[in-house]
Amino acid sequence: MKSDRLLSILLLLQTHGQVPASELASRLEVSVRTIFRDVEALSAAGVPVYAERGSKGGIALLPGYRTDVTGLTADEARALFVLVTEQAHADLGLGQAIGSALRKVMAALPAPFRGDADLASRRIMIDPVRWRSGPRPSAVDLGVLQAAVFNDRRLRLRYRHGRDAQVRSYTLDPYGLVSKAGAWYLVADHRGQPMMFRSDRMLSASLVDEPVHRRDGVELADVWEVLRQSIDHIPAPVRVVARVQRSVLARFLRYHEADLAGPAPALEEAETEAAGEGEPVELELRFPALRSAEQLLVFGPAVEVMEPAELREILVRRAQETVSVYTEGRGA
Repeated sequence: MKSDRLLSILLLLQTHGQVPASELASRLEVSVRTIFRDVEALSAAGVPVYAERGSKGGIALLPGYRTDVTGLTADEARALFVLVTEQAHADLGLGQAIGSALRKVMAALPAPFRGDADLASRRIMIDPVRWRSGPRPSAVDLGVLQAAVFNDRRLRLRYRHGRDAQVRSYTLDPYGLVSKAGAWYLVADHRGQPMMFRSDRMLSASLVDEPVHRRDGVELADVWEVLRQSIDHIPAPVRVVARVQRSVLARFLRYHEADLAGPAPALEEAETEAAGEGEPVELELRFPALRSAEQLLVFGPAVEVMEPAELREILVRRAQETVSVYTEGRGA
């Protein structure tokens, strides 16, 4: 709606100062001509907005002009108060600030929306931390990472990699910090290549007295998407066929649904059948390597690997090694 777009233009100009008309058009998904018409409408409504021509021109508000915007819809007001748990803000030293900020926003909301916003904050909670995995301690103060990110400084990092436990040193160009599944990640370029670093694997971090060298036009969200895609789309060339007893099917899918080569089977029957009843379900899975598929052994006899034969042999050896641990010396 036009009124929402006018409000968005006003907020963007207040936040960013002078903004090119082409950038406003791109952000709001309209034409540049529409933006200029909207600017005329704002001016006619008494908003001191002007356009400056030229390669370095743009649209801006007169210096010192501010407005208290309370034109939020009911859904927008509720959305502001559906927040993640306070742990992420506490990690960044913003635990008290988020509470104070929300109180100020609540006071600025139109009176009819305050009840809905308050109810949303008390009825909906998002906790991104996985079960039985509390916040992981880090040897590095997140404040050092924040200083590099906000002050546009390079960062020197000593880091222990999870894949081979090797400790390596890096000089990085940070883009920002990302909290995912209860863990903090530093997203940065190393020699122009995007990388991510878990905070709980960092051994030391220090600022470098050099300005950061980020790639032009690249933002944190862009780099994170590239890194996320590289993990989500890791090739999985190892085909595994397994027969899964219905009594463990629901639990099996909680752990391995992402490894399925096809759609997941329906769980309705599995959830109502007693253990051991019904025919096993044959599933095709994909793993990046045979070693990754060894974890199927944790389901014991409830999951039988049919293919490949090499994996069956590996699981037999692992089972025999486990039995030997518990039987050696029992007759002594």
